[in-house]
Amino acid sequence: MDANQGEVVVVTGAGAGVGRAVVNEFARHGASIGLISRNSERLESAKKQVEQAGGRALPLPCDVAHADEVERVAERVENEFGPIDVWVNCAMVTIFAPFSEITPEEFQRATEVTYLGFVWGTMAALKRMRARDRGTVVQVGSALAYRSIPLQSPYCGAKHAMVGFTDSLRCELIHQKSNVHLTVVHLPAVNTPQFSWCRTRLPRHPQPVPPIFEPEVPARAIYWAAHHRRREVFVGGSTVKAIYGQDVAPGFADWYLGRNGYESQQTEEAISPDRPDNLFASAPGPYAARGIFSDRAKSFSVQNWTNLHRGLVSAIGVGVAALGFALRRGARH
Repeated sequence: MDANQGEVVVVTGAGAGVGRAVVNEFARHGASIGLISRNSERLESAKKQVEQAGGRALPLPCDVAHADEVERVAERVENEFGPIDVWVNCAMVTIFAPFSEITPEEFQRATEVTYLGFVWGTMAALKRMRARDRGTVVQVGSALAYRSIPLQSPYCGAKHAMVGFTDSLRCELIHQKSNVHLTVVHLPAVNTPQFSWCRTRLPRHPQPVPPIFEPEVPARAIYWAAHHRRREVFVGGSTVKAIYGQDVAPGFADWYLGRNGYESQQTEEAISPDRPDNLFASAPGPYAARGIFSDRAKSFSVQNWTNLHRGLVSAIGVGVAALGFALRRGARH
């Protein structure tokens, strides 16, 4: 029996993309999952997948930009499934465009979902977890939370804000001697439907900046982070390079992305006139975890595996070093 069988989990952005992959990962371990998304049809589809995998699911149509809606669905999860053990904040919307072409209403909406949605989710979770002195909140971050790129100023700003908010709150929990755990999992470029339904003013179809990973890769890291007390988890070598590269040479990164960041975020395909847009309302369509870039996406990350298995990797390293020492000593004698 899975050690985490029966735990109660809430996932925002559960209808598609990384959130949907996270739902599937928790379902494999028999969790009871509150599914938060704006699209009722995709929530029902996710519910069926959860039940087929052996878990339980509660579809919860909700716009995370509204704190009262988030509080309402959190209360419903606990009424139906019991105390929430893990809350995963993953919902996001964005617009691909130069800052000069984004309206105040568009910027505000992207910020309300992608940043304040995390705040309201965390607020609802902590209201319940702190009283019990247990639970974990997982914030789904991004390499762009540390190293911004052009054409995504609302998203980059929201992810930077989320890190600042989470760091401040983590200090408060330490001061309060709380056992509630906050962790952030920073993602690389991921093959999700967002590139097919985000609002865009680019001349060509948006794409994630390679290397691209399938959403199941970060989903495994998010599940792991929910059950280990790691402060942050970086997924993919590209995430590590972006975050630490920002510390070492931010000016060079500015120059490089100014020269290459526009082209690397677009395919050769022109924008379709009937393209869906999910900024202010849910986009229709049978979207799930993966997007349209599976032909280029990786299903495994060596960096991610070693990051999540540090103890094993260290033990192997010590063993290899000991064996080498013994062989050298034997050769001398």
